[in-house]
Amino acid sequence: MAATVAQGAPGIPARWTSSAKSGVGTALSEASRVWFTLSHGILNEIYYPRLDKACTRDMGLIVTGPAGAFSEEKRDAVHAVAPFEDGVPAYRLTNTARDGSYTIEKRIITDPKRPVLLQEITFTALKGRPADYRVYALLAPHLVNAGMGNTAWVGEHHGRPALFASGRGVCIALASSLPWGDCSAGYVGFSDGWQQLAHGGALDPACQRAEDGNVALTGEIGFSAGNGTALLALGFGSSPEEAAEMASASLEQGFDAAARTYVENWREWQAGLLKLDRQSVTGLNTYRASTAVLASHLSIARPGAAVASLSIPWGFNKGDDDLGGYHLIWPRDLVETAGGFLAAGDGKQALQILTYLRSIQQPDGHWPQNAWSDGTAYWPGIQMDECAFPLLLADALRRAGHLPRAKLADFLPMIESAASYVVRNGPVTGEDRWEEDAGYSPFTLAVEIAALLAAADMLDIMGKPEPANYLRETADCWNDQIERWTYVAGTPLCAEVGVNGYYVRIAPPDASDAASPKDGYVPIKNRPPADTDRPAEAIISPDALALVRFGLRAADDPRILDTLKVIDARLHRDLPQGSLWYRYSGDGYGEHEDGSPFDGTGQGRAWPLLAGERAHYELAAGHRDRAESLLATLEASAGVGGLLPEQVWDGPDLPQRELRLGAPSGSAMPLVWAHAEHIKLLRSLRDGAVFDLPPQGVERYIKARTTSPTRIWRFNNKIRAIPAGKMLRVELAAKGVVHWSSDKWLTVRDDRTAENAFGVHLVDLPVDRLPQGSTIVFTFFWPDTGRWENVDFTVGVDAQS
Repeated sequence: MAATVAQGAPGIPARWTSSAKSGVGTALSEASRVWFTLSHGILNEIYYPRLDKACTRDMGLIVTGPAGAFSEEKRDAVHAVAPFEDGVPAYRLTNTARDGSYTIEKRIITDPKRPVLLQEITFTALKGRPADYRVYALLAPHLVNAGMGNTAWVGEHHGRPALFASGRGVCIALASSLPWGDCSAGYVGFSDGWQQLAHGGALDPACQRAEDGNVALTGEIGFSAGNGTALLALGFGSSPEEAAEMASASLEQGFDAAARTYVENWREWQAGLLKLDRQSVTGLNTYRASTAVLASHLSIARPGAAVASLSIPWGFNKGDDDLGGYHLIWPRDLVETAGGFLAAGDGKQALQILTYLRSIQQPDGHWPQNAWSDGTAYWPGIQMDECAFPLLLADALRRAGHLPRAKLADFLPMIESAASYVVRNGPVTGEDRWEEDAGYSPFTLAVEIAALLAAADMLDIMGKPEPANYLRETADCWNDQIERWTYVAGTPLCAEVGVNGYYVRIAPPDASDAASPKDGYVPIKNRPPADTDRPAEAIISPDALALVRFGLRAADDPRILDTLKVIDARLHRDLPQGSLWYRYSGDGYGEHEDGSPFDGTGQGRAWPLLAGERAHYELAAGHRDRAESLLATLEASAGVGGLLPEQVWDGPDLPQRELRLGAPSGSAMPLVWAHAEHIKLLRSLRDGAVFDLPPQGVERYIKARTTSPTRIWRFNNKIRAIPAGKMLRVELAAKGVVHWSSDKWLTVRDDRTAENAFGVHLVDLPVDRLPQGSTIVFTFFWPDTGRWENVDFTVGVDAQS
């Protein structure tokens, strides 16, 4: 029969697959730029040649048997997964048919010598004879982050059959150590191998090619010849010939030789880490599982880059319009990842991450909201905590001895540029850490202020005391106003919980013009359109604990203690593994109530990460027993394989949607940030102190109780009032003359600004002796253009807070 192009082009709309991974791995080798993921007993996304370029949807097996039996291992089998050994992300999978008819055992690695994924597969018939069964490999190419626009075909390499696919400059070739039987290439949902086997019981060998669509490749593995073990090699390259040559070379080498090198690479790296090992009740070494997750998410092409997760949340509901998933670089997550490496004793890797961050810093000093590993920005937002976090990483490396003065000098331009961006554009953030709202966030404020103090110390070391003093003065001014911006008292919720006040999740950007956050509304953007705006005072979040984590407020500060009561009253949830918390009240980022996937709206679920953050707070407060209990809760929130999810399901069991109370939901898994938090918590408990607590704020604000003599007015932060006894600092982006009066223009002063090292033009107005009730009015003359602002601005003098 002549080979034909399959019918049904271009196939059904492409979708990704489950984010509930049970394993992630890579070879820790420059020659093998391949990363893989597992779930439901099969391979899911495989990434090549960068860890932000997914090239497959999944690859599993279909078994046909006596009397027309049809079985798909990912749906019709019970799955077990185990690493080869602690800390080595090479996996043994065992899939046992629910009807007891067969078992499939797999060993999965990537070849350290070349870009090839290896699966050693053993098929055992438990009922009937092996010859009664046919086993087929089913591969769904999604080359370079796209399920559509791929071409698949059945071909040959050096006279041996192989399965090929190409798209967007990448080619793959699937080869087998056992002879292929019938093979086909088809369009998903119409003529793919699954459709042919499910409805016809056999492959149509005429379907040899499927072009420019959502395609799948299927091939019968030659188990029927009596050999129960096969080695499949999936090779990658820029041409079909290169991909096939790579696969062929790996087959010739064999699985065991590749596995020895793969395992040794991981053993060698793990041996250099601190001994923070911890066994779970299942026998898994949770510490080594977390360190392996961190290292498995590192780039090879761009050393120091690490993606947030090799997964796509609710991927089975996502198509080509969601190119990034979580396999993108978030500077915040990356700094948290670096902290995990540093806590584990790998300062070299943490320093490499800082070096990478330096390479993708934008010319004005900020970092993109997220980016591809080559530094190309993906989403357009700017989050001020992400612009400040790299400063904290640099200082943590300095304090740990990895950035002596000579090396610190190499990072000085990055430090100065980032500090300049933060002081010029803070304290308001365009988006909070949950990537949704602009305003005054306690979490962002804590990171910004701690980062400015850290940068000041580094500038002092480099002989730059004047800019260092300016950073501290700005930090002091912002620190003084955290409560004015983000703390409320006398609300109905205060009366309900029995507290004096609490920190809100975020106050709107114009809160500086208002008396308190009580006067503002915050849009919750993952809620339905009719249910978005909420009063700022009604939105609670554990984010306020960052004020303790970053050293700005004491753990026993009454405002913190009251906020904890409100957090626990509104956001705490008891689940089978223990206490977990939600991100904030009214959160809509999660499955709908019926378990259907998040689609822009939904219902937020509990985050294991927040248990780690709460544990760090409890340790800071001297409650070690609570911290250890929360560590156990965090670890018990892991899914199969020890991977920590972004969220866990908090509703009744929904078996049809694979949702169980307390188990991972359909969001990202693993979340690398959560694994970094786990490692840091293990280190913190070992040390008896919070590992990543910056010391500057503790010394300055908790011990020395430093306050600011000034308040700062800017065009991007037009304050309306200052406490009596404070000077008014006016900061401008260009040279100016402040034309001002404190007696309704009866007398006038003109004060010229002076430019500092960060390009800020500033002047301090001596209004600290003005009585309460006074009003300062001012405008500007711009000497460079010879024009007046022609707008009067006013600042009132209030009672000293």
